[in-house]
Amino acid sequence: MSQRHTPRVTPEDRRELASTFGYDEPSSEEGPTLEEIRARVRTGTDPEFASRGEAIRSDLSRRLDGDLLERELEGMPERFGLLPSIREVGIPHETNGEVETLYRELLEPFWNVYAHLEEVGFFESVEENLPPFTPEHIEHTAHELIRADPLTSALADMGLDERERIALMMNVVNNDVRLSRWVPTREIPEGVEFDVEYVPPLHQRAMGGALLWINALDEHLWRKEILITEEILDDGRWHTKGMLGGLYLMARAAREIAAGEDASLTDAQITAALTAGAATAIVEQEELMKDVFWITEEKRAPSRAR
Repeated sequence: MSQRHTPRVTPEDRRELASTFGYDEPSSEEGPTLEEIRARVRTGTDPEFASRGEAIRSDLSRRLDGDLLERELEGMPERFGLLPSIREVGIPHETNGEVETLYRELLEPFWNVYAHLEEVGFFESVEENLPPFTPEHIEHTAHELIRADPLTSALADMGLDERERIALMMNVVNNDVRLSRWVPTREIPEGVEFDVEYVPPLHQRAMGGALLWINALDEHLWRKEILITEEILDDGRWHTKGMLGGLYLMARAAREIAAGEDASLTDAQITAALTAGAATAIVEQEELMKDVFWITEEKRAPSRAR
């Protein structure tokens, strides 16, 4: 079963991303690579940006279980590796009234990390210490992320190729307006139609929401089989991979916080991983909803009755 080139990243997309980081030198027809962009990014770390990571580390390092986080992170590459075979299956099968669990099989280590972070108050601390998704904060995050070779290399180890890593970087850089709608719980205005008391912190909404959308994907594809196209299946695979990439960044940051002085990431890189991970999880779950769950007449498979 052939797959389209998803995500779609054009040479112009690469050049626009590069210009964000001040890279304006001639490149190949395909556009500059991440390595070429990184080699020319000279922006230093913002002291305030680093201080936020330091505050989170100080608050959380003694609460987090480093062994648990390490164990779950070690299990994540195997889950990423299942995505091609899941896409080959396409629509989950139904046997004896039970829908086959394909996408759900990916989630165990991510759910385990989520449960631990929720238990120790991780999400509350991160929301307290990080600023909202402002254009300035997103810009600093993008610069720190492109300079953080340990993070981009780790995503490569998870099976994300150059094109996919560029797509995730574009999620952070190009969606400041979309992300600004995801505000910390404390900034939700009075008079909204729901009880703010029950709204979890922003990073918990990002991680938990991504997990719930993926969790619902098998059942959705099975129930809507008559409407599902190859394009929808391709989009489902990619948006799932993108969300898991974002969750991996957040989990990696948590492990580094637990490591204390033995961490391999700087305080600024921890801030970048938390912000970029949440931003990616948010953008990709919204795209999954739009591309896979909202099946319009124009997008659906042709009716068999026609």
